[in-house]
Formats: sequence, C-alpha cells, structure tokens
Amino acid sequence: MRTLFTAEMSELADDLVTMSRHVESAITRASEALLTQNVELAQAVIADDAKLDDLEETVDERCVLLIAQQQPVGLDLRSIIASLRISASLERMGDLSQHVAEAARRAYPGSAIPAGHEEIVAGMAEAARKAAGEVVELLETRDLNVAAGIVADDDTLDKLHGEAYKALLADGYSGTAQETLDISLLARYFERFGDHAVGVSRRIVYLVTGDHTGDEARI
Repeated sequence: MRTLFTAEMSELADDLVTMSRHVESAITRASEALLTQNVELAQAVIADDAKLDDLEETVDERCVLLIAQQQPVGLDLRSIIASLRISASLERMGDLSQHVAEAARRAYPGSAIPAGHEEIVAGMAEAARKAAGEVVELLETRDLNVAAGIVADDDTLDKLHGEAYKALLADGYSGTAQETLDISLLARYFERFGDHAVGVSRRIVYLVTGDHTGDEARI
C-alpha cells in the first residue's frame, strides 16, 4: 500500500513539473509574440492554455483521491495540500501568459507597447521568463538557492512595474488611450506572474524547512 502511495506521490510531483514547463513555454512565447508582433505565435499560446487547465484538473483529482484513499498525515498531507496550491498558482501563471498573448493579438499589426516602454517591457519579459525557468528547476530539485532566485526576479518585476507607470506620467509621453491601457495591463500581468512564482517558491520552502514566511529561501 505504501509503495502505491509513493508511486502516486511521484506522479503528482511529475505532473507539477509538467505544468511548470508548460508555463515556462507559455510566458516565453507570449513575450516573444508581444515584442515582435507575431500574431501566429500569440494565437498558439492562447490555444495551448486549455492544456494547462486540463493538467490542473488532473493534479486536483489526483490530490483528492490521495487524501480520500490514503488518508495521509503529517508531511505527506502537507505535500498534497501544497501541490493543490502550487497547481493553482501555475494555472494562474498560464492565464497571465495568455493575457499577454491576447494583448499582442489585439494590437496586431501594431504593437501593444507604446513608444518609450520597449526596454521596460523587454526587462519584465526576461525577468518573468527567468522566474518561470527557476520554478521548473525548483520543483525538480527543491534547491532553496533557486527559490531565492525567484524572489530576486520578483523584485525586478516589481521595480519595472513601478517604472512602467512612471513612464506614463513622464514629459513627452504621447501614447493613445488604448496604448496607455495596454501597458498598464501588461505591467500588471508580468508583476502578478512574478507574485505567483514567489507563491510557488514559498510553498516549496515550507515543505523543505517548515518555515511559513519564506525567509529561509535566502541562503
């Protein structure tokens, strides 16, 4: 019975890694679509989001069955509950990637990025892509130094989020109402993407260290 439970927990961990890899691909491609006005790539990201939704449902069902059939306690129960929450964060990260792709598609053949914001958006895209890659690595290795890297990426996203709004108020800004709305939303999408990545890292830190605050992520 314990052997079966161990195998099921291993499959659960594999499912989360699969979800994280999907998220990494989604934010990478959505960002490229946004920065290069590639509507075909944007559409592909939007269409693929359904796969991530299916994966989340699979994880949720597996967690419910494990609780119902195995009645886990202690660390095993915490791991399953953490997996439920991690899958929800990963699904939301996929949704935010989809929103970025939708912004790119909506603005096509033009750009959703107003003049003067290109460097800021490129920086946010890179920080989000890096955080997504580190989430994959963290779920595979549970290396707390990787968790610390995710926190640093989120700090970068928070900083750039603020800079994006400041640029809207700068002298010489001449974006249209639609461009202003687009950049406000895009900055928010990337900022929230980082927040969810940090949420994943804190749950792994808790499982490894028992620390609820995530402070142990910095080594």
